[in-house]
Amino acid sequence: MHAVNRMEIMSDAVELGKITAVLNQGDRVTYSILRNVSSHGVRGESVEDSFISSENIYIIAFCPPEQTKGLLEKIRPILNKFGGACFITDATEIKSMRCVGSLS
Repeated sequence: MHAVNRMEIMSDAVELGKITAVLNQGDRVTYSILRNVSSHGVRGESVEDSFISSENIYIIAFCPPEQTKGLLEKIRPILNKFGGACFITDATEIKSMRCVGSLS
């Protein structure tokens, strides 16, 4: 087990390439992308209320704590363009020691 930071990023899909390019600059950064997600912001805005149809994405990324600040400094300007959010929390990675499944 070891400590990591979890970065949860919500953004317009237009910015996906830029965000993943930043994440790919990090060492030992892993991430998953969920496309076409709906959201409801603190200002009462939701995707369904918008006249402009755009796809939203949700990225969950994990990185070593010492890399979080540098990645965030590069991601923040991207999120500021169309709006978006990033939440960072502490997490613990637990790696599987033994795979017991088989392909039969």
